[in-house]
Amino acid sequence: MPTLYLTCGLPGSGKTSLAKIIEHEASALRLTGDDWMHKLYPGISTPEAETGPCRGKVESLQWQIALRAIRLQCNVVVDWGVWSRAERDTCREEARAAGAHVVLCFLDVPFDELWNRVSRRNAELPVGTFDISRADLLRWSKLFEPPTAEELALYDRQTHPAISALT
Repeated sequence: MPTLYLTCGLPGSGKTSLAKIIEHEASALRLTGDDWMHKLYPGISTPEAETGPCRGKVESLQWQIALRAIRLQCNVVVDWGVWSRAERDTCREEARAAGAHVVLCFLDVPFDELWNRVSRRNAELPVGTFDISRADLLRWSKLFEPPTAEELALYDRQTHPAISALT
């Protein structure tokens, strides 16, 4: 049975680093929204990526690909952050209906550490990343709905040593 891995957390929490590890360790198709945003929309700004129509289009297409891959018995890692309970519920339910185990990889990192990581990344701004201000990160941290213990109980359990190494 294939597995869908959902990386859950704010920018700087280590989602993409973990997704890359899972991609190799679990032979999973990795779908990272920011990578596609930069390739499909060169020069897109952080505000455009957040509020414009592009992110929704990219994530919708990636989700269709994820479900198709699951039906083909492929493991998939979705690297979007899945900030809301409703989004996580939809992903979990649709992936299970397609025949997958679903593992939620929640990366819970304190705000000050997130900002330290994002600041370092902003200084280098590697390909496929967005420049993120402290104000944006703070605003997003208030929008983020961390999974509750009750919600986490809805997911398949899988120990992944890479998670503790990144947090």
